[in-house]
Amino acid sequence: MGRSLAGAFLDAGLRTSVWNRTQGLDRELVARGAASFQSAEEAVAASELTVVCVVNYDAADTILRRGAVRDALRGRTVVNLTADTPVRARDTASWAAEHRVRYLDGAIMTPTTTIGTPSAVLIYSGPEGLYREQQPVLEALGGTQTHLGEEIGRAAAYDIALLDIFWTAMSGYAHALAVARAEGITARQLAPFAKGIGAILPPIFEGTAEEMDSGAFSGEGNALVSAASSMAHIVQASEAHGIDAGVMRAAEGLARRAIGRGHGADGFIRIAELLGRR
Repeated sequence: MGRSLAGAFLDAGLRTSVWNRTQGLDRELVARGAASFQSAEEAVAASELTVVCVVNYDAADTILRRGAVRDALRGRTVVNLTADTPVRARDTASWAAEHRVRYLDGAIMTPTTTIGTPSAVLIYSGPEGLYREQQPVLEALGGTQTHLGEEIGRAAAYDIALLDIFWTAMSGYAHALAVARAEGITARQLAPFAKGIGAILPPIFEGTAEEMDSGAFSGEGNALVSAASSMAHIVQASEAHGIDAGVMRAAEGLARRAIGRGHGADGFIRIAELLGRR
């Protein structure tokens, strides 16, 4: 992802300095016009804006909080596009403020291939004035750029929630492929029908979002008792083939809990309200 970000800056004609913890990974960028530095502090000192994208905040903090880098960052701007939790974003923002580093947190919601194209989606949180100041440069990364507010953990919170959807869905798809294969259905045979399931989700997301915010939880058309029955069938079919059904058992368990609390006639999204209870 870091190489894609730097490549997008180069494609936009921006003077771009690069540094990577693994030497040699920047060769292609250098060939395209990037200035390569041997140390993070040299790279930071070469620009008023530093964009960071590494595996997590442990890695980011190891780079940014080192004495020489920290000193080089004083008075400069960091846009951290590293993925981690809202708590870590707030902690790094507090550190940045303490050391007079201007700080924006962000998240990239689309794959590397979208960076620099209209399909890219990036979100940011932190001081709005700082975001507006850096926006002309950040727009080189393409697509939709959204400032979510000044609360620094906001972008990470969106990122966690959206990745929750993605990885839960991918886990479900992987499980579905295992069940299908056990029944003699290939992944390619299932895929067109799986796409159809994916296509019905956006309007369901919209409708259940309204239910969640209003507290209505309408079960019209598909009550929790019906959903729990469907989930039980998946568990039974999976385990008959020796396939682990732990994820679906957990989902069914939540549905059964909600039913046990008298919500059997409500819609499935009632379990989100149940999850939030202490």
